[in-house]
Amino acid sequence: MNWKLEPQKVFAASPIVPVMVIENIEDALPMAKALSDGGINVFEITLRTDCALEAIKLIASELPDALVGAGTVITPEQYDQSVAAGAQFVLSPGFSVDLLKHANTTDVPFIPGVATPSEIMTAMSYGYDCLKFFPAEANGGVATLKAISAPLPDVRFCPTGGINANNAKSYLSLDCVATVGGTWMLDKAAMKEGNWARITELTKQAISAVTE
Repeated sequence: MNWKLEPQKVFAASPIVPVMVIENIEDALPMAKALSDGGINVFEITLRTDCALEAIKLIASELPDALVGAGTVITPEQYDQSVAAGAQFVLSPGFSVDLLKHANTTDVPFIPGVATPSEIMTAMSYGYDCLKFFPAEANGGVATLKAISAPLPDVRFCPTGGINANNAKSYLSLDCVATVGGTWMLDKAAMKEGNWARITELTKQAISAVTE
């Protein structure tokens, strides 16, 4: 692996990684700036929408101090498209062996998704020890991660899926959890209204709740 950025540095950048589903390109920069103003400067922009790659390119260009990642990357082709757009790291809800091997040939780090000990061990066999635990709550949440980490103490996780204001801190209390992914600060009603000040306030509250 000859990555320009270590996954550990992505995990260390913020206790929360907002998962951004950007439907309209006009919202991309205001959303990212609102999160940044609230204290979060690392983003996962999911490839679930038509404008996702354009959003990555725009945010990476306009917010050079931010760490901009591509999420929901499931093929090597999407990996390359994300890197070309300016993604500094790549995440996936799972992994294929092809994707693990392909990521190892690039200079942009990959954080694959896992849900079971066997998947974790497979990822480890290809050199990966910073993983996305997804979907976190549906797979047993904190209790499962605590059990998994006992025999696999060298792995660090970013749990995503069902993380919210009420449970984020309990995940972050685990030694094996470096950061959590979530959307709870990205209030849909506020974004629909273009109330970006509200997103900033919710982001500040989210950071305060997990760090106090």
